[in-house]
Amino acid sequence: MSSKLTFGSFIRAKRLESEPYISLRKLAELLNISPVYMSNIENDRNPAPKDDILEHIAQLLKLDKQEREQLFELAAKSKTYIAVPGDLPEYISANELARVALRVAKDVDATDTEWMEFIEKLKKRSEMEEPKK
Repeated sequence: MSSKLTFGSFIRAKRLESEPYISLRKLAELLNISPVYMSNIENDRNPAPKDDILEHIAQLLKLDKQEREQLFELAAKSKTYIAVPGDLPEYISANELARVALRVAKDVDATDTEWMEFIEKLKKRSEMEEPKK
């Protein structure tokens, strides 16, 4: 068995870890989809469902921020077409500077190092703004 994490294996693992436990049939029922379709998703025979179902999955499985982001990344990778993770299009569409930044990065072929520096700068700002516990 491959150790590569897929959308289906991620969903299955999170479902099996859920407290309280949610069976495949119960998850399918809560999502208003067929158990066969849910099984096909978990076994990577079908790509990830639409974003509204992904949001519902994240809520039902009580995914934290990092797990939710991973859910959307894996969902995008499961598609047979090029897809942007579902949690990003609205932000990109609503933020002109985000679009400009992405185009500039594309035009100059930004390196991983440049992206990491940018990400680290934003993370530092985020950490400074978090309230002390």
